[in-house]
Amino acid sequence: MTATEYEVIIGLEVHAQLLTRSKMFCGCPTAFGGAPNSQTCPVCQGMPGVLPVINRRAIEFGIRTALALDCTINAGCRFARKHYYYPDMPKNFQISQYEEPLAVEGWLSVEVNGTARRVGIQRLHLEEDVGKLIHEGTLETARASLVDFNRSGVPLMEIVSKPDVRSAEEAAAYLRALRAILIYLGVCDGNMEEGSFRCDANISLRPKGSTEYGVKVEIKNMNSFKNVQRALEFEAQRQAKALAAGERIVQETRLWEADKDYTLSMRSKEYAHDYRYFPEPDLVPLRVEQRWVDRLRTTLPELPGERRQRFVARYGLPAYDADLLTQSRALADYYEAVVREYAKPKVVSNWVMSELLRELPGDDEAAIARCPVPPLNLARLLALIDNGTISGKIAKDVFEKMYRSGEDAEAIVKREGLRQLADVDVLGSVVDQVLGANAGAVADWRKGKKQSLGFLVGQVMKATQGKANPALVNQLLLERLSKGS
Repeated sequence: MTATEYEVIIGLEVHAQLLTRSKMFCGCPTAFGGAPNSQTCPVCQGMPGVLPVINRRAIEFGIRTALALDCTINAGCRFARKHYYYPDMPKNFQISQYEEPLAVEGWLSVEVNGTARRVGIQRLHLEEDVGKLIHEGTLETARASLVDFNRSGVPLMEIVSKPDVRSAEEAAAYLRALRAILIYLGVCDGNMEEGSFRCDANISLRPKGSTEYGVKVEIKNMNSFKNVQRALEFEAQRQAKALAAGERIVQETRLWEADKDYTLSMRSKEYAHDYRYFPEPDLVPLRVEQRWVDRLRTTLPELPGERRQRFVARYGLPAYDADLLTQSRALADYYEAVVREYAKPKVVSNWVMSELLRELPGDDEAAIARCPVPPLNLARLLALIDNGTISGKIAKDVFEKMYRSGEDAEAIVKREGLRQLADVDVLGSVVDQVLGANAGAVADWRKGKKQSLGFLVGQVMKATQGKANPALVNQLLLERLSKGS
């Protein structure tokens, strides 16, 4: 069989660190970037005799996410011990949820190439994160491996999809959509580089038309949407070649080597029974009251899908614009703040997507918050184009200066003498000089080569250092050319 005769089956396990101030079962802070092992206590270090206490805020964040994903929230859930050994896990077990998770059976709408379909959510549960291994040198030549337990115990929400994803592109779209929801809810910052939004992917192949699943392989070590897509594309091709050659697919965990563009076998894949789950004896079962759920439902914000539809309906934006602008809540807020001051939604969209996003180091909440050009200043810059003070070309130069300096447009235009030249007499004199110096282009225009007009406009703009009003330049040129024809 060839690769095209197989169907790709993908399931995604997303781990999202929750934006609580303290850890899942103790009061240690969760801030990223502290000195190694400076944010720990006997509880998150796994010392004997300590007792965990559930972080109520983490449960609340889990419920809000479950509601946004149309999950059924279980009235009762409990934590369990998941046993396995790894150097960065101090207790040699992780407090997680297994048979009784917080929520089950939800869905997320994913759109690829204009086609939307639902991907099922199998379960959403809470657990504690593990520490972080730091290797001095490379893995092959490491002189030492150190452990930082600051991350140990940070609240972690795991969202497990059903095996409904059918392509690597769809997997990346699912992750983008899910990340956007978490950011809108304010439960996770979505930072993949810092590890607060992580994904493991399970992929298998089966002959098209078959209803039975193939042997799945888990892929880890993917820290961007691009890497997730590339890793899944590679693994699908690897498995297809193996099956076509009559080889057996082994259930295993593989690492994605981004620099080399291939997956590498890491270990055999564990089964659930390997973890020896049993109820956490130090924590009582958790009862989730319906009135608490109902109250949290009223606090949900407008989610990305809803906002995207509103941008199309209210502002008349193309679907592409609306999708890009709503990927980040902060970016969508910025866009709407500009539109409130400058009521030309499509013009604002063009400027935000091109000029603003080109300058920003990212489109996440932190990057937007640090933007040196507030919405009001961008609106005032666009107003200067409308009233003829500056041209669109000059406005782009002014915007770059605004971003570098934090100044408003009016101050830069005034200081650098960038006001658009719109004096008919002065501009008419420049036009006459250009016509006199370009007799060939004038003759070409009169012979019917209308593109010569663009050349003449360019010469006038060059002579005025780009300050001439383009519309007035066109008008004056046509008047003079017509009189002489």
